Amino acid sequence: MTPSLPDILVGNFLCMIDPPPPEQQGEFMAGKVAVVALLSLLAAQEAERGVAARVAENAAIATLLDEASSDYGIEGVEMTDDLSIGGLDKVNAQLRRALIGLHEAVEARGDTARHHAILRLYARMADLRRLDMPPLPGR
Repeated sequence: MTPSLPDILVGNFLCMIDPPPPEQQGEFMAGKVAVVALLSLLAAQEAERGVAARVAENAAIATLLDEASSDYGIEGVEMTDDLSIGGLDKVNAQLRRALIGLHEAVEARGDTARHHAILRLYARMADLRRLDMPPLPGR
């Protein structure tokens, strides 16, 4: 399961809303605060770049599928005007399923050029979704 941005933020809220019992003071509380802080930082990056990354990824997958449709009989996926992360993720899931099916067919046929195009797309998709970890202090 990949938690959504709202899930992470609600979890951070629930983690910090109640004062901790005495046995959760000291190192335990410092660790808890550090985890919530790190999740908040990563969530901020997702909030900043998440929609643009999904729009770009969905367009790139749709283009690749469209280019392969005549050779592999791939049916198009209906895009959405919903620019919420949830709406874009629904379309993204359908696009990824179609891309996986195409990739399986490409490998079975031995279509090296299209296989490499798919691998380049995977690398671009990973780069679009990258979240940067800050340098963390050692303990």
